[in-house]
Amino acid sequence: MNTVPAKPTPSELEMLRLLWQLGPSTARQVHEAAVETRPDMAYANVLRLLQMMHAKGLLTRDESARAHVYAPAQPQDNLQAGLIKDLIHKAFSGSGKELVLAALRGHVSKKDREEIQRILNDEE
Repeated sequence: MNTVPAKPTPSELEMLRLLWQLGPSTARQVHEAAVETRPDMAYANVLRLLQMMHAKGLLTRDESARAHVYAPAQPQDNLQAGLIKDLIHKAFSGSGKELVLAALRGHVSKKDREEIQRILNDEE
């Protein structure tokens, strides 16, 4: 297995988000959570995706019980930090400031801006 997990696809990120919320879970548990927002999601597709994610190193799998239990291979904040670093490098020429400015230009509510300002003020 890879020591550095591959970058997740959008579908894989969806499964990771569910597993971060649920904690270690069986494919059936992940499927039940997935159909709440995507009723068309087939159990076989969830199982196949979890198996592929395990093979890529994105998930761990406990095979001690009949129903395998899947869990993210790394914490949410670690994966997100890696994805942000990649995005900054690829889309913003390595400038974290440009990423933040782009996000602030139209993707942040007034309430969120106030919270960000409080965080910045606390850092000074």
